[in-house]
Amino acid sequence: MNKIIRHIMVVMLIISAVSCKKFMERDTYDSISSDNFFESESDLELYANGFLQNMTPSATTIGYNDINADYCAVQIPTDLLRPDGNVSPGNQGGWTEGSWSNLRNINYFLNNMTKLKGKISDEVYNHYEGVGRFWRAWFYYDKVATFGAVPFYDQVIKSNDTEALNKPKDSREFVMDKILEDLDFASQNCSGADKYSAGGTAINKWVALAFKSRVCLFEGTYRTYHQVDPSTGQAWTNRDENIKKFLRAAISASEEIMQSGTFSLVNGNKETAYRSLFTSEKLNTTEIIWGRQFSKGLSTFHDLSWVYYSPTYGSKASLTKKFINTYLMKDGTPFTSKSNYKTITYSDEFTDRDLRLAQTVISPKYRMTRNGVNALYSPSWLTTRTGYQPIKWSIDDDADNILSRAASWNSLPILRYAEVLLNYAEAKAELGELGISEWARSITLLRNRAGVTSIYPTVADPYLKDYYKNTISDPLILEVRRERATELCLEMGLRWNDLMRWHMGDLLNSSDNPWTGIYIPDPGASYDFNGDGITDFAVSSSETVNTVPVSSSNANQTFSFNTDKNLVWNYQRVWAEYKYLKPIPTEAITRNPNLKQNYLWENK
Repeated sequence: MNKIIRHIMVVMLIISAVSCKKFMERDTYDSISSDNFFESESDLELYANGFLQNMTPSATTIGYNDINADYCAVQIPTDLLRPDGNVSPGNQGGWTEGSWSNLRNINYFLNNMTKLKGKISDEVYNHYEGVGRFWRAWFYYDKVATFGAVPFYDQVIKSNDTEALNKPKDSREFVMDKILEDLDFASQNCSGADKYSAGGTAINKWVALAFKSRVCLFEGTYRTYHQVDPSTGQAWTNRDENIKKFLRAAISASEEIMQSGTFSLVNGNKETAYRSLFTSEKLNTTEIIWGRQFSKGLSTFHDLSWVYYSPTYGSKASLTKKFINTYLMKDGTPFTSKSNYKTITYSDEFTDRDLRLAQTVISPKYRMTRNGVNALYSPSWLTTRTGYQPIKWSIDDDADNILSRAASWNSLPILRYAEVLLNYAEAKAELGELGISEWARSITLLRNRAGVTSIYPTVADPYLKDYYKNTISDPLILEVRRERATELCLEMGLRWNDLMRWHMGDLLNSSDNPWTGIYIPDPGASYDFNGDGITDFAVSSSETVNTVPVSSSNANQTFSFNTDKNLVWNYQRVWAEYKYLKPIPTEAITRNPNLKQNYLWENK
């Protein structure tokens, strides 16, 4: 017992030893003695559990991190998109000593676990080395997606190592190759045994492979659609060769999971199966490869139901009409191929549509239990800006005041088999290899689960071509993008990263993509969307649960109608090329003058 307590105290010291000093002034983890630690497999497990506690994404990151993507309207957009948004090198975060502490913990673990080489089985040793290298890849992928080129460290930096502390940025290409090396090792050496699964909450072989498929698709397509490295403005090295390298790696990682038979899509009742993945207390490891467990019984809760339903706590996130239009009909044809699609009302537009639509936003048939009474429930105009109010992550029962405090107990997926199928399909499509058989083993499975007839596309949908500003004409790439947006809607910030890698930031401009909402044939009439005898929408002088004020000024934070009689939530948003990466903070460059600013941010 004393040994266990001692080990816990050492790990807590390692994991939490963060001072308020500046990065170059602080004590580093090499100063913590490991002489009495790293003595057994249990020590490795204990330390690895620290990574799970400190680095597993939060509920907000998992379920609320995509609200600033193109398909979502919010009360006030993020600073990066507002003309008056306060984003600059002078106030950019993400480079403080605390922002790098996880990397120090990871490298400390990897540097010191060598003490156990030969003392435990190679299988166990390699598994935990793989876990450490997975987390280093996780850490650096986030840094690259945010800043582009960054310094790469695979050793603990000593407090007197001025050369390491003042090194310049390594190239993005170098860092991404290192990430791929770490993920290759992790996916080859982490065990896939149930012992290392922990009910879908721990890092194992399948998590490493699924993350590898995500990362490699990201980088392969990033270099496809960005002609130059946005960190430097310079051409990519061996661009075509490396694009294929990353796309092939995404495919091989996906195929290894697909061929293993370990995971499959959750099926059953097509009207509820999809949403059950996000609202159940237990992680469904039939499909969920990695997730974050919450539980009423264990008193572990999050706030996603609250943040999506509160008029004051959340951002009033709402999906846009332009995106809602991309959901297919059940017969596999585009909704937008209907001649009257622009004038189909909210009450009717869910009819014969992809069943994920009514499992993602409130539909006319949606029911909720409040104060013990189950009844039809319509979008609240105190909460929604477009009428398409998300329910994907929310619990349908307000028992325990779930909608007004952090009391949600549903567990949350981080990596799903569905994403693996989509990564596979997109990488294949980008390489021109998405044939009928590849389509059948990926996209067809997802559409069948959603009650949609799967049709192999041979002609590009004009609505999708226009959505993506006529930059894509390949029908397969367009349909994979449709499927990806539908299936992964509001998950893990994936849509934002999709826009970044596809070089489609222009979709974040309000001039290109205004926040359109439901179709209102007569703005002077009142509407009962679900037939319960209660008015669900009317124009009034004030904003209430069922009314909105309308202005002709088009000023920020006002409602108006466009020429197609769609409600519009107005807020000016602007995009520019330099925004594909965040700036290196001025403070970081002051501490380390060898760091160079991302070139498009140099004079901002």
